Amino acid sequence: MNIKSLSEITHLIDEDLDLFNNQFKQSLKSNVGIVDLITRYILKQKGKKIRPTLVMLSSKICGGTADRSRRGAILVELLHTATLVHDDVVDNSETRRGLPSINAIWKNKIGVLMGDYLLAKGLMLAVESEDYDFLKVITRTVKRMSEGELLQINKTRKLDNDESTYLRIISDKTASLLSTCCEIGARAATNDEKKINAMKDFGENLGIAFQIRDDILDYIGTEKIFGKPLGGDIKEKKLTLPLIHALKNAQPNESKEILKSIKSGAKKADITTVIDFVKRNNGIDYADASAKEYAKKAIDCLGIFESSEYKTGLSALVNFVVERKK
Repeated sequence: MNIKSLSEITHLIDEDLDLFNNQFKQSLKSNVGIVDLITRYILKQKGKKIRPTLVMLSSKICGGTADRSRRGAILVELLHTATLVHDDVVDNSETRRGLPSINAIWKNKIGVLMGDYLLAKGLMLAVESEDYDFLKVITRTVKRMSEGELLQINKTRKLDNDESTYLRIISDKTASLLSTCCEIGARAATNDEKKINAMKDFGENLGIAFQIRDDILDYIGTEKIFGKPLGGDIKEKKLTLPLIHALKNAQPNESKEILKSIKSGAKKADITTVIDFVKRNNGIDYADASAKEYAKKAIDCLGIFESSEYKTGLSALVNFVVERKK
């Protein structure tokens, strides 16, 4: 099953996603005027809803969806939204999904506090519903995501990232949340720890493959379809897998010059030079092979489940992630 868009998978859970969307909207409501105003603005920034989709599909493959599955999806989406709001403050981002970011309109203080509010809403939802197993999973994820972000900031300053540290960063920053979606979805439907762990590992491997592909697109995408300037990671001094491998593969003198250029703040011409350097030194092919390796690991995790449209959908989602062009 080859898919060209997420909608080819989400149709399997249309009813669940409709219920989720309504309940998510309700979960954001506040009787404080400015909070309500900002949460309504957040709802305008429509994302792909890949995380709620993973929660629902993980529940389906493990036995079926129920109210608990949707509560899990809301919890995950609140956490994800909180991290995006905080990320925009940390990165001084002016836009989010084609609209001005919260910090661009309401400034940083309100951005930080809104992120805190969203996280608190998620934790309250879990406590009030006595979903204590979800709480344990989600607090571990918040810790991992924070550690991953701090490690990346440190490595960006020092410009000394290596492959194992890079994998740790993306595992903590990106894969941990996708792993959480799949684990929570599974926990909502079954007590079978074997199935829960299989889905947890599926999400982790999917997340790593997803992020490696994202990092490849920074070198081979086009601004028109990708939605952000080519070489954005280079500009931000982020050493991702294509560049890490190229630096290791190239002549030491050339690698030294490339690092020097990035360190001094790469201009447009420098970015083109770095991209050419990465392509010449096998960085793209190496990263692509690595993404496909993690994609295969993800699909292998589904081996314990019986054949179903949900298993087929999850496998197709993995292939979509590593083949996507934007």
